[in-house]
Amino acid sequence: MNIPQRVKLIDVGPRDGLQNEKTPVPAAVKIELVHRLQQAGLKEIEVTSYVSPKWVPQMADNHEVMEGVARQAGVAYSVLTPNLKGYEAAVLDKPDEIVVFGSASEAFSQKNINCSIAESIERFAPVVEAALAAGIAVRGAMSCTVGCPYEGDIAPQQVAYLAGLMKGIGVQRVDVADTIGVGTPRKVQRAIEATLQHFGIDAISGHFHDTYGQALSNTLAALELGVWNFQASVAGLGGCPYAKGATGNVATEDVVFMLHGMGIETGIDLDKLVDAGAYISDYLGRKPNSRVAVAVLNKRAG
Repeated sequence: MNIPQRVKLIDVGPRDGLQNEKTPVPAAVKIELVHRLQQAGLKEIEVTSYVSPKWVPQMADNHEVMEGVARQAGVAYSVLTPNLKGYEAAVLDKPDEIVVFGSASEAFSQKNINCSIAESIERFAPVVEAALAAGIAVRGAMSCTVGCPYEGDIAPQQVAYLAGLMKGIGVQRVDVADTIGVGTPRKVQRAIEATLQHFGIDAISGHFHDTYGQALSNTLAALELGVWNFQASVAGLGGCPYAKGATGNVATEDVVFMLHGMGIETGIDLDKLVDAGAYISDYLGRKPNSRVAVAVLNKRAG
């Protein structure tokens, strides 16, 4: 087993985590969340997205949030851009990385963005080209790499197909995402192995939802293949508007606790991370959706 000694986490809470909240979260709260995450030691944060406010009203304040963040040296701030119009708005706010996306499931692609997988990637080609020309890094989010709410199991060759299309338009690194959280360790490993046909291990990150309680097992399965970059969401925020019943991303606190327990370095202060999760959970009026955060908070209260 090729388990890495150090792991870099991308916290997607401010974007992927908050985008489904029905009640608008003020820009000031989002900015404070980003500040608390970077104080906890996170070096990559997915801050916002430049989608039509008609589709995702929660992200309508993207410019205000990006402008309000006091950036720290050594921290990369990424944003989601669904098309060229979104990219043109994003570039004004100087993100370090843009994220484009595609699905390994044809049915999900049609339901989510009304076009085939190949068409979706074709639409992103000019976005990727523009970003690379401007010196902005490009990441590709590959959704539904193990299962789809409409198609069921996704074959590894579908993942390889999507990874190949992303590589073809110049995407530099990709996320292998279990969007609806149905993955189990061997299935996740097969999806990663399929991705390795087109991207090196250093250009692959794991993105696991915890719908069926498998996200930490799947993280361990990815670690066994040498994956050292993962996405997680503080307090387990999030879900997917197009995947019924999908719960939040795996909680960053839970991943950090597991990694530290394995002797793997993350550069993250768990107590400060728990504070960041408690801050946003308090604002949303609920307990953090993180077992570790709840345990730490209970211990403190005791």
